[in-house]
Amino acid sequence: MGLRDNKLIRAQQRAKGKAGAGEDQPTPEEQLVRLEDDIRRLKVEFDIYFNGAARRPPYDTKNRVETIIKRLGDDRSLSYAQRYHFNSLASRYNAFRDLWRRTLQGREEGRDPAAAARAAASQGTGEPFNPLTFVSTDIRRDIVTVKDLYKALVQAKRSCGESTVGFSLPRFHQLIASKADNLKERLGCERVRFSVDVEGGHVSFKAKAEDE
Repeated sequence: MGLRDNKLIRAQQRAKGKAGAGEDQPTPEEQLVRLEDDIRRLKVEFDIYFNGAARRPPYDTKNRVETIIKRLGDDRSLSYAQRYHFNSLASRYNAFRDLWRRTLQGREEGRDPAAAARAAASQGTGEPFNPLTFVSTDIRRDIVTVKDLYKALVQAKRSCGESTVGFSLPRFHQLIASKADNLKERLGCERVRFSVDVEGGHVSFKAKAEDE
């Protein structure tokens, strides 16, 4: 085999490599679907955080959403319909982001009613709360466990002096169902253990994989 043949083979291999790499890249339409799903998930995760069921804001999901928005914003290959869809999603995300920023800023400045209630609780208000644990394999259909868990969390909030205004059972069910789905997908578990407690004047609500 001559030198010319070797060069031809290497050129063909490089061309195949580039084609294969292109096939692995998601299409703009797939990225738009992913962006819409991630914005919806991010809203749920921020709701969970603001309701005291998570210790930290979901910054990982937020960074992923902003990365996709930047990538699509720079993509000049989008069709008119895709660009319109993208602009709608970006506007929705910006509205959510401003709301989350104001809520977080209010907490830091002491304008959050829940934070004020917890401060009052730390001064001795409220009734003692006994820790409770619930285990479920399908929290979306396990209505009895959802109601018991909701009642326990309401009791914990009241023991801390936290307001339960706007904390409805349907909304709570949606939040914990999403949390359980994410946990099962990430860890591959079948059962989820939910625990409710009060620690240092704060409601502690946790969801963990249940060991078989």
